[in-house]
Amino acid sequence: MHLGMLLEMAADGMADRVALGPLASGLTFAELASQARRLGAALEALPGERVGLIDLNSPAVPLTLFGAAIAGKPFVPINYRLADPQLRAIVARTAPATIIVGEGVVERVGPVDGVEFLSRAEALALAENPEGKEADGWGGDAEEIAVLLFTSGTTGEPKAAVLRHSNLTEYIISTVEFAGSAEDEAAIVSVPPYHIAGISAVLSSTYSGRRVVQLEAFDPVAWVRTVRKESITHAMVVPTMLGRILDIVESDGLGLPSLRSLSYGGGPMPLPVIERAVGLLPHVGFVNAYGLTETSSTIAVLGPDDHQAAFASDDPAVRARLASVGKPLPTLEVSIRDAAGIEVPVGERGEISVRGGQVSGEYLGRGTTLDSDGWFPTRDEGNLDEAGYLFVHGRLDDVIVRGGENLSPGEIEAVLLEHPSVLEAPLLVRDPEQGVGRAGRRRRRHFRRGDGGGPQGTCPHPAAFQPGADHIQFREELPFNESGKLLRRVLRTELSEAFT
Repeated sequence: MHLGMLLEMAADGMADRVALGPLASGLTFAELASQARRLGAALEALPGERVGLIDLNSPAVPLTLFGAAIAGKPFVPINYRLADPQLRAIVARTAPATIIVGEGVVERVGPVDGVEFLSRAEALALAENPEGKEADGWGGDAEEIAVLLFTSGTTGEPKAAVLRHSNLTEYIISTVEFAGSAEDEAAIVSVPPYHIAGISAVLSSTYSGRRVVQLEAFDPVAWVRTVRKESITHAMVVPTMLGRILDIVESDGLGLPSLRSLSYGGGPMPLPVIERAVGLLPHVGFVNAYGLTETSSTIAVLGPDDHQAAFASDDPAVRARLASVGKPLPTLEVSIRDAAGIEVPVGERGEISVRGGQVSGEYLGRGTTLDSDGWFPTRDEGNLDEAGYLFVHGRLDDVIVRGGENLSPGEIEAVLLEHPSVLEAPLLVRDPEQGVGRAGRRRRRHFRRGDGGGPQGTCPHPAAFQPGADHIQFREELPFNESGKLLRRVLRTELSEAFT
């Protein structure tokens, strides 16, 4: 199946429903499809093998995503927040291409061989032109590249993840019911368009028939105001967003009465934050979604019933599932494997590997990372419990070796985050064999047994912290990208310079 077909199905089956924008004046699915076909015809005629986008959220995002698909060219959304030299380097890697840009981008990037720039206004004019030619939205090859997403580069240089039409449509069709959304449902999209969550939000909302309301970029005040004004029912946030949203809701006491479902992902959610969210928004169904760019989005889901069961249970094993990412999607296989690639017993830790039709595991110019049996090694450490719930403990690259013992930064960070004075607490490897570098706001006494600093006044693994941190740095803020991921590469460089 092809991305253009998803939009054509929505246009045929839900033509008069509002697809994008305010309920009173937004584009219907029929209008969205017509404009995408016009833009697709124009993009097909414009130079280049790819269609890039460097811009904030706007109607140009879904129109370019579908328009590029209809034109038979890969869609390449690029991080507009990159420093100018990095941005120019990514643009050069995208050539030959036509790239749709927001204000000021051309001046930042300068001329690049093989790249033609088209402003957002020019692209929208092509889409809206009633005299414009409309391409065939039903055509296209399912095995062609649909999207190229440059990874965030939190630990290294960005790679271009390849997502084919078959990967993305497999994910949508297997997880979303066609036309399954009620006519009053609306989703707010504030994640950046160059993130897999932004891509999947467009596709899943289109296929289900849910109206999308966009924010150009995330701002907590604007987010809360828009949710209330537009009667938003569904939202997706990353952990750093949720805390700022809750501050506003708690401060003004007006709640989010229309909101029915709030999914979160993109990074570990501190337990105190989700507990606070459930307390402030008891009518909302919370969903923890774990996924990767290379897997076309979600791998596992901890649904509303799972959240409620975990909160209500006195069974430690059930309660612990609140820290899990739920159960893998039924259309995917998940396996936990050791360094030799052998599956480990239930409960034991290893590398999370995943297999299924939505899994790409492919990078432009680097080929596939799938093994001979189709398994994609995620480089995430995790385990499955007896009931099949998946726990993610962090990146394998970040495992800390202390006196011959492997330690998970995620576990230690979770303990620190239980302290009321701690907002973020990343731990970083300083020496691969011996040392641990730590950064963030936290209290040393919270590590010590019986000090009263935490919920039980003790760290669950006190031996792991002896003889103590090599270095501690207190900060008012840490470097995150817009997707809520800590930029460990940046932080590691800063700490190396500080502690040399």
